Amino acid sequence: MSVNTQRDHYTSSPPEVDEGYWRALLREDNAARPVQNNSYVYQFTDEPERDNSGEGTGERRSDWEVIREMMEQDEALELAITGFNRGGLLVEWRSLRGFVPASQLIEFPNVPNPQMRQRALAMRVGETLVLRVIELNQEQNRLILSERAARSLPGERADLLTRIQSGAIVQGTITNLCDFGAFVDLGGLEGLIHISELSWGRVGHPEEMLQRGEVINVYVLDINQDAGRVALSLKRLNPDPWATVHQRYQIGETVRGVITNVVDFGAFARIEDGLEGLIHVSELAEGHFLHPRNVVSEGQEIHARILSIDGRARRLGLTLRAARP
Repeated sequence: MSVNTQRDHYTSSPPEVDEGYWRALLREDNAARPVQNNSYVYQFTDEPERDNSGEGTGERRSDWEVIREMMEQDEALELAITGFNRGGLLVEWRSLRGFVPASQLIEFPNVPNPQMRQRALAMRVGETLVLRVIELNQEQNRLILSERAARSLPGERADLLTRIQSGAIVQGTITNLCDFGAFVDLGGLEGLIHISELSWGRVGHPEEMLQRGEVINVYVLDINQDAGRVALSLKRLNPDPWATVHQRYQIGETVRGVITNVVDFGAFARIEDGLEGLIHVSELAEGHFLHPRNVVSEGQEIHARILSIDGRARRLGLTLRAARP
């Protein structure tokens, strides 16, 4: 893994990534079901809840202590898959139940159809996986494991976590693409590029930009040492186009663009990567028409005149009326 210095154009301090960032990703990934006391139990829908809290018996408290020690020592576990839910697989270790998100499986196909995804998960029940604990929280009954993390040597992930710094540019390999982002192998440690960090522009799915096995440079947004998580960004390798929009465009200027989305109240047009403007329905054409789609369509090239610019609010007002090439 190569670690380069921060890009010259990115002079401000690295943006903070709070725990809400990670919680949102986990919600998208594992579809955990909340129960009382804000705890989470990963289980079959029709299966009775199982208490992982460690309350009531010395044995269960001991299990939490032992699994925490194994996590700190970066030990791998060989566990059988006992079940699944719509987010991943279920495993058991002594009195505890663990969850393996589908994104943390090495050979799990990217299946968009929910029924096919459930079928693929169901077929894994009974298999044995080599796993490592990547998140543990006794108070919230959380025991999250990863097959991908188990590929690295003991201590390798911890060593990389101490060497990688926020604001650095590192090289990695795309290992998995999910609806919410892309996982990147940094050389024994996986980081995540959330879909919002792929591009300054609009991205429907990471597959539109990346493919598995591709080697890329990424910007390190945030490092959570305790949870062993690294937040990455691809878009921050380039400057934010909205930061200098006032310098590059003027009100009244005619620009070329491509219609990217048509909605009831107007149409959005991309005038450069990461920079989209809104053509309000009242600015699409003279006269009356039933819907903006009667005037423009997605993919259509247009010439528009700039009505307003607000870089701070990331808004650009456009009009097709009286716009000339």
